[in-house]
Amino acid sequence: MNRPLKVAAGIAVSFIGFAGTIIYLLAAKIISAAVAKLMLVGLVGLYVGFGILIAVYRLISKLD
Repeated sequence: MNRPLKVAAGIAVSFIGFAGTIIYLLAAKIISAAVAKLMLVGLVGLYVGFGILIAVYRLISKLD
């Protein structure tokens, strides 16, 4: 397998794992629906934000 494909698969598996954990906590009535929505929005925000940060870092490193 190609290295970028492995990285993308790892990121997807970790995201699905975290989202699954949040959904499990919601189903087990440990957290409320509002808290679950906030946690999912925060999770998406973290992945998008760090993705942009890594992309900008890689672009800047190519400038040297």
